[in-house]
Amino acid sequence: MLLYNVTVNIEKDIEEDWIIWMKGIHIPDVLATGMFTENKIYKILHDTEDGSVNYSVQYFADSMEKIMEYQRSYAPKLQQDTKERFGEKLITFRTLLEMID
Repeated sequence: MLLYNVTVNIEKDIEEDWIIWMKGIHIPDVLATGMFTENKIYKILHDTEDGSVNYSVQYFADSMEKIMEYQRSYAPKLQQDTKERFGEKLITFRTLLEMID
């Protein structure tokens, strides 16, 4: 099992709008690609100096091939949609993790 984790730093004034958009539009669009089996979203509980908030958006995949296909065929448009919607009010950092049995 592979975990494609997107850590997002969000300006506080768009937090509620971002959550609604993620749950109602973006996450369903990502899952509709068929590349991931499930999704989880967590708020990261720590203080930031600038008052922003952080989230971990997690997508689980069965294979590296599906991750690569997602990044090649779907991610550019989905990331562009996010940028067009929220501009510079958020920053993302992506990490790929492999589960160890």
